[in-house]
Parts: sequence; structure tokens; C-alpha cells
Amino acid sequence: MRFLTIIDPPSQLHSRTDTTLAILQEMLLRNHEGWVCQINDISISGSTPWVEAHRVRFVDPSQSPSLVLDEETMSFSLDTFHAVLIRKNPPFDQTYFYTTLMLEHAKGKTFLFNDPKGLREANEKLYIFHFPELIAPTIVSRHSAKLKEFLHQQGGQMMIKPLDGFGGQGVFYVRAEDANTNAILETSTGDGQRWVMAQKYLPEGRMGDKRIILLQGRPIGALLRVPQGNDTRSNLRAGGVAHKTELTSRDYEICEMLAPRLLEDGLHFVGIDVIGNYLTEVNVTSPTGIPVINRLENARLEKQIVDFIERSIETGHGDSEK
Repeated sequence: MRFLTIIDPPSQLHSRTDTTLAILQEMLLRNHEGWVCQINDISISGSTPWVEAHRVRFVDPSQSPSLVLDEETMSFSLDTFHAVLIRKNPPFDQTYFYTTLMLEHAKGKTFLFNDPKGLREANEKLYIFHFPELIAPTIVSRHSAKLKEFLHQQGGQMMIKPLDGFGGQGVFYVRAEDANTNAILETSTGDGQRWVMAQKYLPEGRMGDKRIILLQGRPIGALLRVPQGNDTRSNLRAGGVAHKTELTSRDYEICEMLAPRLLEDGLHFVGIDVIGNYLTEVNVTSPTGIPVINRLENARLEKQIVDFIERSIETGHGDSEK
């Protein structure tokens, strides 16, 4: 089978933590034909999406370089691939938006993982509002006065984050008594020009937040990300430390409540974040955590992912005759 993966620049892939590399390696181990491109390599002509892609020659996250590609690029229509994996990290910007619109024209001709319409509509911060019963008190606003009112309502503590951030970028712990509160709100909102999300501060977050990996709405693995020192951010990119964890009955309940909507939106592969009993984010653009969970659990979760893609192709989600 022939697979295309839309990735970030190879120099930005972190060999020990990058889920994309783990999936690519598993594909090659199964003798599938792997190709990669970047988001700017997608185009469309006559209602057919095209790509300029490099063939993957070698993947091994334990070596440097971890990813070896043919220098030559080749041009293909997307319908020549059995599956297209969209693994571009946030931010969800105008380029990403237009790319999802072009990828729409490949539907029914190749298996899209995840569905471009689902990616377009499932902002990783705003998607949680589909599940109000699962989330802590949360608002989105660009007005400092409204955010300060929310801060007061939550007892003088809250977390704020940009709608297009990832990896802990732009996340602030805000306290009413902090002399910098006004400056933080003004900077985060760009003096009222940018929306931010404000969530009630959850003390359980000091014990870590749980990243749960879902495949077709079912949890296949999880890790606990614990913040270090005085930092309130638990993201691994922000210095959080990964620990082995177990799913609670509440975790399973959250997954079960999310599953129908995720499947309806074609979001096959998702990473959700849970603090205590609350859902805080739904990560869909490029869910991460597989290599870290593998090391903690002595597992190979990428095998389940590639199994699912193969089954989807064989059962008619993609054209298995290519």
C-alpha cells in the first residue's frame, strides 16, 4: 500500500517523542510505500488535489537522522495513495484552513486520517464546548474586563491560553492579587484583538494532567504529565515529566461521551487532556504521546493505528486496488 503523510519540516520532528515517526516506521516495517510532504506542497487542479512528495527511505527514531528521504520530489494526485495522514502541528492558520478545503476533494478517493472537515471544525480549544457537562467553568473572550469578572467568579484564580497555541505556548496562571494580572490579560488578548480561553484553575493540575489517546473513540493508551517546580504547565514541551498512569471510571466515562461526536466528525485519532474529573482539551491536528506511552508501558501503540488504517482501506474507506 502507498501512504502519504503531511508533516512539519523534518528538522522539527523530535525523534524520541514524535508520534509521526513511530507511525512511519511501522508502515515501513510492513513494507508499505511511504511518502511525505509539507503543507505547502499541496495544490489543486481541475478539482483534483496534487502533491509534491518525497519518498521515505528510512525511519528509526533511535538514530540520527531519524528520517531519511529521497532528495527528488515526485508529483502525484492524492487519489494515487491508499491513505493520507494529516500530521501537521498547530497553529490552525489560514494555510491550514485552505489545505483542508483542498483535501475535501480527495474524499471517497483515498482514506483521510483525520477527516479534513473534522479538522477544520474541531478547534482544539473550542471543541470542548460540545460537551459542557464534562468541562470546568470556561469562557472565551477578548475583553479584559470580562476575563477579570470571570477571574473573580472563580475565586481569584484561573488559567488562560490562546485558541491557536500548542505545547503550553502562551498559557498563564492568573491570580487576582498578582500585580501583573492586567498586563497578562492585555498581552494575551493583544489589547482586545485576540480571543483567549479562560478556565477555572484546577488544583488537581499540580498532580498532573492526563493525556489519553483515542482511536475510533476508544482509549488505547495514556500518560500523566506532571509540571515541575513552580510551573503550572504540564506539557512535555514546557518541561513537564511523563509518568505511567491508569484510567479511572471517570476517564472511561469521558471517552464514551466523546466517541459518538468524534466518529461523526471523522476524527479517528485524537488525544484528549483530562485534569481531575474535567476534560480540558481535544487535540486533533497532530495528537502526540505514542512513543512516550510506549516506553512507559513497553508497548507499540503505532501497531494499532496502522492496523486500523489498513482495515479502513480494505473495508472500503479507501481504494485498495491502487
